[in-house]
Amino acid sequence: MSKIKIPLQRKKKLDSLFEALSITGDDIYVFLCDMNYDYSRWSKALVHEFGLPSEYMEGAGAIWEEHIHPEDKKSYHDGIEDIFAHNANGHDMQYRARKVNGDYVVCTCRGIVITDESGNPEYFGGAIRNHSQESQVDTLTGLRNQYGFFESISQSIRTHTETKIGIIGVNKFAEINEVYGYRFGNRVIQHVGRFLMEHVGSRGGTYRLDGSKFAVITQIQSMKELKENYARLRSYYREGIEIDGTFITLELNAGALELRDFDTDDKTVYACLNFAYDESKLKKHGDFVAFKETRDHDDRGRIVMLHNIRNSITKDNKGFYLLYQPVVDADTEKIIGAEALLRWKSKKYGVVPPDSFIPILEGDPLFPDLGEWILKTATSDAKKILEKNPDFTLNVNLSYSQIEQPNFTDRVWDVLKETGFPADHLCLEITERCRLLDMDLLKNVIVTFRAGGVKIALDDFGTGYSSIGLVKNLPFDTIKIDRSFVQRIEEDDKERKLVSNFADAASTFGARVCVEGIETEGMRDILREYGIYSFQGYFYSKPIDIKELALME
Repeated sequence: MSKIKIPLQRKKKLDSLFEALSITGDDIYVFLCDMNYDYSRWSKALVHEFGLPSEYMEGAGAIWEEHIHPEDKKSYHDGIEDIFAHNANGHDMQYRARKVNGDYVVCTCRGIVITDESGNPEYFGGAIRNHSQESQVDTLTGLRNQYGFFESISQSIRTHTETKIGIIGVNKFAEINEVYGYRFGNRVIQHVGRFLMEHVGSRGGTYRLDGSKFAVITQIQSMKELKENYARLRSYYREGIEIDGTFITLELNAGALELRDFDTDDKTVYACLNFAYDESKLKKHGDFVAFKETRDHDDRGRIVMLHNIRNSITKDNKGFYLLYQPVVDADTEKIIGAEALLRWKSKKYGVVPPDSFIPILEGDPLFPDLGEWILKTATSDAKKILEKNPDFTLNVNLSYSQIEQPNFTDRVWDVLKETGFPADHLCLEITERCRLLDMDLLKNVIVTFRAGGVKIALDDFGTGYSSIGLVKNLPFDTIKIDRSFVQRIEEDDKERKLVSNFADAASTFGARVCVEGIETEGMRDILREYGIYSFQGYFYSKPIDIKELALME
């Protein structure tokens, strides 16, 4: 094999052949070697996943051999030697290869020798399939599934390809299954998938995600065009379609973002998309919601910032810290508790406001790990306060992604045991957003905790349409009235009546009331008239660190 540097024309020919081979499929890794120069080009995805030095390599066979499992290395080596000694016209073998994270995965490698006009070996090319990857085809619709969706996002990031990405879902799809049956529901999914694929066409890809959700990835010129396309799709299904002789109308939801910054990953992009989709579903009645790429106070990419915050969870929660806002008795104004509040900071971004990242990450699969860190840190801190104030109760917020974990209650008990914090001095706060969970699951979790002494609070009461339903069906110890309902209570009689009604409703179901957002003496005095149990707000204290809290009386 010659070690002469490959001429430019040969390299161009190699690139052309490689691009032709790459069309064969997205679930395999393509490689092509110019045998006269032992110069190869390999798929970027393989280079990234297995930590190879470059997409272009000299002596690639020997480099790849270093990634082969020791027990499989000899057969691989012998196979490559036979090919370059012209003793074989290809190979079909299976071996274990080491990924960049050190894990070995089973791969099948199929290659063939391509000869020139004289019959001399000129190229050796083929494909490597990683069998640890899930199938990327949804069997119901024939579309690529969520694994293919993540791979496409990753490819856009690797190649710095600006794209528009949207998630579209059928609203209240469970009701369709209940009324018409699962077979009919499947036909609806197939219809929506086919319609999307036909209308996206050659301008992008269509994917079936979980349940009744789909995704599109496209390189159309603007978000405005994507929004207009969604409006037409929404109008079409609102007018109704006929499936198997049954006429049905569908309501849709949609969230989207524009991928322009590439210092991120597919999971962060997906978290941002899901946030936009949930905004469409829960707050905008299905209107198109585009994820806001930049923050209000600077022009750095928000998705990249969220990627950095999300990565902090995997790096021992570096950058995260807790502050505590005191909760006081409404009558005596004595501190009876504090709410643990999550913060994050870095040299690049400074202190990031919690509203900029918590709503997006709380549905992320990584959030339960962060939630456990919050609980462990907060209970360890609060033990110091309990020594001075035996009536102290620690409030810790939960996300619905934590609650839906099958081992969630066990993890909480384990933390309490590890830190030695008494269960009857812990209050777990859930938000109205937890209505996304199965109500029986949520009730079982609440009952389990209360049986063990842990208190449960409903946070942000009144901000969502199902707050009263949650209070009626679930046993809460405390109802926390959101600050938005008391900001003008000193001059607005309607706010006073509303808070009075909230307090009456809470007491009807045996719960105490805490009002957030107390900022003035006047607000305090008015709210005392309504049987409020506790207050929280800047009138008493801003969020402070544990050392400052320990000094407060």
